Amino acid sequence: MERYDRSDVLRILRITARQLAGWEKAGLLPAVESYSFFDLLQIKKMRDLRAKRVRSAVILESLRAMRQVAGMENPMMEMGTFASQSRVVFRHQGSAVEPLAGQFVMDFNQREVVESHKIHAMRAAETAGEFFARGVALEEDPGTQTEAIDSYKKCVDLDPTHAAAYINLGTLFYNRHDYVQAERFYRKAIEVDPRYALAYFDLGNVLDETGRLPDAIRAYQSAISLAPTYADAHYNLALALEKARQPRKALNHWEAYTRLDTAGPWSIHARNQIRKILAADELKLVPKK
Repeated sequence: MERYDRSDVLRILRITARQLAGWEKAGLLPAVESYSFFDLLQIKKMRDLRAKRVRSAVILESLRAMRQVAGMENPMMEMGTFASQSRVVFRHQGSAVEPLAGQFVMDFNQREVVESHKIHAMRAAETAGEFFARGVALEEDPGTQTEAIDSYKKCVDLDPTHAAAYINLGTLFYNRHDYVQAERFYRKAIEVDPRYALAYFDLGNVLDETGRLPDAIRAYQSAISLAPTYADAHYNLALALEKARQPRKALNHWEAYTRLDTAGPWSIHARNQIRKILAADELKLVPKK
């Protein structure tokens, strides 16, 4: 796999040594002397966000929030990103999400961003990381998602342990309602990386969608055991437990969700469910003295 030194990074991405050092100091990038093509793509995204006047602290907090919401290890590369009013917006499951506010937003720049990524994706890919990055770029446009699938498959052919590629393959098939293929790829992601919380969460969604509720509950529980602050996993587990007529168990996860998402639109639904469960169970809240 081709490697690049710091001088290559500065030259290729047209950034200064001071910029690179500043991003490292802010915790946005690890301080290393050798970079992969995959690393260059991540630094390019960082550069583009900073060029849009998104502060380093906002980028860092947005990444932390998105890891919590989506269970991803590297949201910057596993999802599409763009800047909106000095904030970082991620494309997640077909929607544009601003994680710090917990809101879905309108993506007026999507066509421009997708076209830019498609042009970049035309670069010849040779390594697993390059095929993965190409897949990420291509899947943002519904018209090139078949090409994205091909790129992810080439990625895992070269690197059979690339869990994120299996996850993205699973999601592309899930969105096509091909749950057999989606489950296959999610289970493969778990096989190669048993500590990947997102894989268990996505598997839970497939199992729930196909009527295997007990298995779905176990998958969501596995995601939470690996990532206790995984808000979406608490939310979906609460829904599944209510379907399974276990409202008292669901209550714990509705409450966990509202602690993690204090103001988002789904928090309102979670709070309503808490009130319904408490009312149905005739529980009384004891006021603090």
